Amino acid sequence: MADFPRTAGRAPVAVLETVGSTNAEALARAAAGERGPLWIVARTQDAGRGRRGRAWTSEPGNLYATLLLTDAAPPSAVSGICFVAALALHDALLDAAHGLAPAQLKLKWPNDLLLEGRKIAGILVEGAARATVIGFGVNCAHHPEKTEFPAGDLAGFAVSPEVLIGFLGRAMDARLEEWRRGENFAAVRAAWIARAGGIGAPVEVRLPDRTMSGTFEALDEGGALVLRHGNGARETIAAGDVFPLAAR
Repeated sequence: MADFPRTAGRAPVAVLETVGSTNAEALARAAAGERGPLWIVARTQDAGRGRRGRAWTSEPGNLYATLLLTDAAPPSAVSGICFVAALALHDALLDAAHGLAPAQLKLKWPNDLLLEGRKIAGILVEGAARATVIGFGVNCAHHPEKTEFPAGDLAGFAVSPEVLIGFLGRAMDARLEEWRRGENFAAVRAAWIARAGGIGAPVEVRLPDRTMSGTFEALDEGGALVLRHGNGARETIAAGDVFPLAAR
């Protein structure tokens, strides 16, 4: 079994064989006084979770990692860090995966990664007090079956979690510098749009209280999805689950 590096970019790496979830561990350490930056990685999780509390399958061979930051940005700007993280993971995968072409890898709003239309990674950002934790789950070796959104993995590209975390740490350092604590979100937004899939296409958006469909028209200046309904009306959506629809 390969070893994880001691550092990823400028942050040290704490390695756990198993944990409930790396995000929960990071939040617990922050509550105990850890300020970071610190990467927490685990070979397995037994209580991994995604957005809205969904379970995240966490078998050995994939990457389960969380970056703990303190005072990452002012409260009004910190939500943009999910786009920063998505870009960093996109960068890292293109550097780490042998033979992976940019055209195969797309960003799905707001911060999932798709390989030829299948979800291979998700990012969960959480916070408490002044701490921000950014959790990454990447299907390096295998993927779950019968998921709501089709899943895939990087098994054909020789990407190990032990190697990927090094690339991801360096990429996060670079993208955080570009973001400048939210002052330069315009550059992050432009880079995200250039790597995105689905803009201009028909989509279904699922919210906790309703489901709607329309065209994913744009990403607004704050990172929200702009949905154009069939009657021409536009709606701005700050958070939701997006699924592609066949063109009509």
